[in-house]
Amino acid sequence: MRTYLNRQNFAIPRAAADLSGPSHTRLQAAKAWFFKGLWCATGLIAVGLASAKTPARFADDMAERTRACTACHGEQGRAGPDGYYPRLAGKPAGYLHNQLRNFAQGRRHYELMARMVDPLTDAYLGEMAQYFSELKLPYPAPTANNTITPERLAKGQQLVTQGDATRGLPACTQCHGVRLTGVQPNVPGLLGLPLDYLNAQLGAWQTKQRRAHAPDCMAEIVQRMPSEDLIAVSSWLARQPLPVETRPAERPPAGPALPEALRCGSAPELSATRSAPAQSRGRP
Repeated sequence: MRTYLNRQNFAIPRAAADLSGPSHTRLQAAKAWFFKGLWCATGLIAVGLASAKTPARFADDMAERTRACTACHGEQGRAGPDGYYPRLAGKPAGYLHNQLRNFAQGRRHYELMARMVDPLTDAYLGEMAQYFSELKLPYPAPTANNTITPERLAKGQQLVTQGDATRGLPACTQCHGVRLTGVQPNVPGLLGLPLDYLNAQLGAWQTKQRRAHAPDCMAEIVQRMPSEDLIAVSSWLARQPLPVETRPAERPPAGPALPEALRCGSAPELSATRSAPAQSRGRP
């Protein structure tokens, strides 16, 4: 028996579709149309019930809105897998906010970031920064394995922990904290970052491709260091495991204020006179 497709794309025997035939044929046609209608109605009801039970596909929260960030920076901002996109999770909110502003205002140059932040308000950038700063995630073990002599690594450690008074270089710990995990609210940590990222950023400051709010202390510091010292610093940092406490320190380390030539526009608190916490001075 030949068949054909009607408007609803149901295959029905041609005889069953002919309502002008004998009574048994009309009965068959009626049955066919009845069951077709029943099937359609049942399907619509099932779809309706499924839709009523299906929760909203997307959550209306910052985790959902920042998925474009985590596509490069890793799930929850853990860091990208290629060694270039840095970790966002747990960094000080002020630092993250400043970097978003730097991309928006042309002090840092990466077209993808600039395009992403361009339509966003400064207040919204601050909300994004606050969200990532509150994520507490474990850090991976260091993976740096570039070829460097023990003597150069020792030089990197010296510059990080002691600086070089002959060149007017403060220790990295003087600004980034004794644990090198950063200082609230504006100074990032230096540990847990890929070697390629550290090298790229120090090189960008040296070539003036990266800038910060004036006065730019990092731009001044890297100009006092040859490339081999920058590589020694980044190589030593990228080999260090994270301490047990990975949160940024609440205040800069005790010590003299930075000299006028090394003031940081994005972290003005570093230029203030620093004193030790009360308990270390014998107070209760």
